[in-house]
Amino acid sequence: MLGSWHRYRYKNITFLLTSIVLAFFFLRWEPFRNLFLLLGNWGYIGAFIGGILFVSTFTVATGMVILSLLAESLSPIEIGITAGLGAVVGDLSIFRFIRNKGLISEISHFRKYFGGDKVSHLLHTKYFSWTLPVIGALIIASPLPDELGVSLMGISKMKTINFAIISFILNSLGIFFVITAAVAFKP
Repeated sequence: MLGSWHRYRYKNITFLLTSIVLAFFFLRWEPFRNLFLLLGNWGYIGAFIGGILFVSTFTVATGMVILSLLAESLSPIEIGITAGLGAVVGDLSIFRFIRNKGLISEISHFRKYFGGDKVSHLLHTKYFSWTLPVIGALIIASPLPDELGVSLMGISKMKTINFAIISFILNSLGIFFVITAAVAFKP
C-alpha cells in the first residue's frame, strides 16, 4: 500500500481535494463553527487567525465574521496590520504549495491533455507574462479569496520574499478597507 502511494502521481491534487472536502464538512459542524466565532474575543490573536482565514475560499466568511467582531474593540488600522500578517501566513502556505510541492507539475499533465500548448505559449509572451503578477495582486487586494491571485503569482517567477511583502501590503489594505466599510455601514 505504501509503495503504491509513493508511485501515485497525483498526491498533491488528492491532498488539495481532500482538504476542500474536510473544510466544507468542518465549517458545517456546529461546535467547530462556534470555536471560530469565539476567536472574535481573542484580540490580536483572533485578528491574526482571522487574517489566515480571510485568504481562503472556504474560510473567508468565517474570517470576516471574526474580523468584524474585533472591529468593536480594535481600530481598523490595528486589525488591518495584524490580520495582514495572518493573511501572509495563509498566502505563503498556498504559494509554497503551488510552487514547491509539485502541484504545477501535476496540473501540467491535465493542461497537456486538454491542449495546453497554446495556453503555455500565451503565458510566456512578453505582453502576458508581466500581467500575471498584476492580476494576482489585484485579486489579493480585493475581498475575494486569494487562491487564484496567489496561483497567478506562483506561476510567475516571483521570489518568495517579494511575494510576502506584496501580500502583506495588499492584504492589510484590503482588510482595512473592508473593516472600515463594515464599521461605517453597521446598523
